[in-house]
Amino acid sequence: MNQKVSYLVHAAVIAALYVVLTELAASLGLASYAVQIRFSEALTILPFFTPAAIPGLFVGCILANILTGCLPLDVLFGSIATLIGAVGTYLIGRRFRNMKVSDNARCWQKWLTPLPPIIANTLIVPFVLAYVYHIEGSIPYFMLTVGAGEVISCEVLGLLLQQALMRYRRYIFPVKV
Repeated sequence: MNQKVSYLVHAAVIAALYVVLTELAASLGLASYAVQIRFSEALTILPFFTPAAIPGLFVGCILANILTGCLPLDVLFGSIATLIGAVGTYLIGRRFRNMKVSDNARCWQKWLTPLPPIIANTLIVPFVLAYVYHIEGSIPYFMLTVGAGEVISCEVLGLLLQQALMRYRRYIFPVKV
């Protein structure tokens, strides 16, 4: 298959998965407000495996936020937070893939990989909650609650996903674009 087509297919599948998982979390009341545990945020680990995940996550987040009824500024800034996190995860993965690393360094890589989306969302989403939705609470409180949700979504669920995909990465993500 053509590499560009494969790249687009990977991005589209990731976007679709992001939308479906966000809708699932929204149906359970977990995707919005001060505490957000979006199952879709576990997918922010995917740029570690493929750069196609970057546009896939960005477009998926835009679509998911629109479909779950988010306000336009939330769609914009929430999606930008996901984009920043995806790029950061890709850069961490690329750095470790291109160097010979010891088992100790691989351990650090595993824990560092989910940090960019956690940090991006923890710094951006609280301002959206406070100034776009006017939810009662302070920015530090929202940083704590959003950060906790991101740790659950990205660090816990994301690392479980990463561990599950590591064994089959060459079959699922064969294209190097």
